[in-house]
Amino acid sequence: MFRSSSFHTIDPKGRIIIPARFRAVIAAGGKKGVMVSNMDGSLYAYTFNEWMRIEKKILSAKSRHMRQFKRFFLGNACECICDKQDRILIPQTLREYADITKEIVIVGVLDHFEIWAKERWQKENRKIEESLDNDEVREEIASLGL
Repeated sequence: MFRSSSFHTIDPKGRIIIPARFRAVIAAGGKKGVMVSNMDGSLYAYTFNEWMRIEKKILSAKSRHMRQFKRFFLGNACECICDKQDRILIPQTLREYADITKEIVIVGVLDHFEIWAKERWQKENRKIEESLDNDEVREEIASLGL
């Protein structure tokens, strides 16, 4: 499982280093790499085994909205294999989508991790924190025992 956040930089060639704590999870997930796609102004990275489960779920959906989602999410997905230094190359199109230029935040979200431009992540994090200050949301969180 992917947990926690870490701050990194992307090199001029578009490579990011995979956090050490994520490497064993990735290795156990099929190949030594991840599938990366765009979503919510960031990039989502999945192990290959998890990606196969997601594809099966997506392919079973038949609505017009799901056809559009398939084009967006699957059509922009890229296989990113780890090099000898445990870096992955993020394609230019995905870097542009997520506005990734230099500073990034890698955020573990259990079944996947997200790659955010640092500035976008800070704005998103503030927005999330504000949305959590809602009675309905607090009740839902409390129902988890938290």
